[in-house]
Formats: sequence, C-alpha cells, structure tokens
Amino acid sequence: MLLSRSVFFNSRSINNFLIRFKTTLDSSKVPVLVETDLEETFVRGSGPGGQSVAKTSNKVVLTHRPTGIVVQCHSSRSLFKNREEARRLLVAKLDELYNGDQSMEAQKQRIELKKHSESTRRKHKLQEMKKAWKEREFGDEK
Repeated sequence: MLLSRSVFFNSRSINNFLIRFKTTLDSSKVPVLVETDLEETFVRGSGPGGQSVAKTSNKVVLTHRPTGIVVQCHSSRSLFKNREEARRLLVAKLDELYNGDQSMEAQKQRIELKKHSESTRRKHKLQEMKKAWKEREFGDEK
C-alpha cells in the first residue's frame, strides 16, 4: 500500500503552530482514517498543465463511506501528493463534523482571535500612553 503511515495533521506544522503561539492544541480527538471506510477514485484533472494534466488521471476523489463526505484534490501533478492532501482534507472535515468547537481548526481560530484581540489591546494602550505623554509634556497648545 502506498500510504502506510497514519494521516493526522502534519506533526511538523502542529509543532510550528505551537511554537508560534505558545499554546497547546488538543489533537487527541482527531479521527483516524480507516482504509476500508474509504473509496478512492482517480480521474483526469483539468486546468493548466497541458499533456501532463490532460492525459493522466492524477485528480483524487476520496469518499468516506460512513458519512458520505466527498473530497477532491488536484493541487499538484503528483498523484501521491494529491492522495496525501485528499486524506488530510478528509481528516479535517471529519474532525469538524465529529468535534465541532473542539476541532483542530476551531482551536486554531480561537487562538488567532485571542492573538488579534491582544494585539489590538496593546495598540490601544500604546495610543493612550502617547496621548497622555503629549498632554503631560506639551499641555494644550492650541
């Protein structure tokens, strides 16, 4: 079989994310793909690329039988890369379906929102401090 390792989110990208945001993500609930639940078909893709796209079946259509979720991937010319990417997309969709607010994507969005609000708070605090300094140093020079 071409894909022998389990398909979770790429551990390197998770580690980079954790280092960048200094927080932890709970990946314990991420669903594991069972190969017998998958129906994989390869079809001819479309778009730019000429003969390498038009005459090869390198677009992956992956169907998860228990839920009926269908994922299509044609992001590269490599069939192997498209298979890996399709599985990654399917895991993300299943995670969103099963876990909802506790999915990896929802956790990342909450962290981004918290980071953005903290950045905005710091910006406003700095503006207030500058305004107070100007009033203290220069007074009302109008």
